[in-house]
Amino acid sequence: MIEVQNLTKQYGSKKAVDDLSFTIQDGEILGFLGPNGAGKSTTMNMLTGYISSTSGKALINGIDILDDPIAAKKNIGYLPEIPPLYLDMTVKDYLNFIYDLKKCKLPRKSHLEDVCSLVMINDVYNRIIRNLSKGYKQRVGLAQALIGNPPILILDEPTVGLDPKQIIEIRTLIKKLGKKHTVILSSHILPEIQAVCDRIIIINGGKIAADDTTENLTKNISTDHRVIARIDGPREEVLKMIKGINGVISVVADMEREKGIFDYEIEARENTDIRRELFKRVAARNWVILGLKTSEMTLEDIFLKITMGDNVVIKTKKAEDSKTEENPVKTSTDEASEDTAEKDDSKEDKE
Repeated sequence: MIEVQNLTKQYGSKKAVDDLSFTIQDGEILGFLGPNGAGKSTTMNMLTGYISSTSGKALINGIDILDDPIAAKKNIGYLPEIPPLYLDMTVKDYLNFIYDLKKCKLPRKSHLEDVCSLVMINDVYNRIIRNLSKGYKQRVGLAQALIGNPPILILDEPTVGLDPKQIIEIRTLIKKLGKKHTVILSSHILPEIQAVCDRIIIINGGKIAADDTTENLTKNISTDHRVIARIDGPREEVLKMIKGINGVISVVADMEREKGIFDYEIEARENTDIRRELFKRVAARNWVILGLKTSEMTLEDIFLKITMGDNVVIKTKKAEDSKTEENPVKTSTDEASEDTAEKDDSKEDKE
């Protein structure tokens, strides 16, 4: 478990990280996102003890990383964006060196074999690291993070340099590791974060701009409540049937996709899910639904909307709050004034 309490890092008059607070539970996979210069890497470096904070605390399984760094770091496996490899060593020598450096107590031979099998580097175990491809070097970096079986893994861009097949394998591995480890995953490949992570924190301007699941962020940000259904049935009768569903505001038949088959763009009221009722009515008439999708925002859409200065007001579910109440968090550019913030709050209240 990781607890971050009012964490701040200041360089002169510049606050790279500004009063961050969040909690990551055991077995949770957290996606940590932010544009360049947002303070993401600085935060991760403070969590690992690589740099110190100006104020605030980072507790690793209850141990303050500044008060007792050695004890805290025993709980962490860290893969930085550029893996910390000794290129003139063989993979075998390097992993044995890391094993000794971490003062690992697990059975050496079997433990290293297990780690190598997990990250799929058995076939390069006796090769010199310098001669490995970028993808294999990345895997060796991940292997060193896993030595000692630490309960917390902090992975910065773990799939950089991997081919599509390797990326899928590492994603699967991260999901598997999340069952026994707390994982913080940072990546610029947003579909990867969306596929792997239980929860997402977006940091912007040194502050937390969003903290929730992708699904909840989509609901809170998007004002679009459309469903697109491809239905094989008589066009006019289908339109009439859909209009009769409770909660439907409007429906439009798009162009004919196949002979006698149209896409129907359906707008429903907020917090109304019409999919089940739509299915029942189509089935009752012996028509066929050939496709059904919502127009929800992707994680990329969410990320851009939050970080591009749209003054989005969203509600996020704090992990450290065991209650069900939601806290409003405003996202804006650094230049936004306090007056603007007050106006946004006032507008939100009226709505």
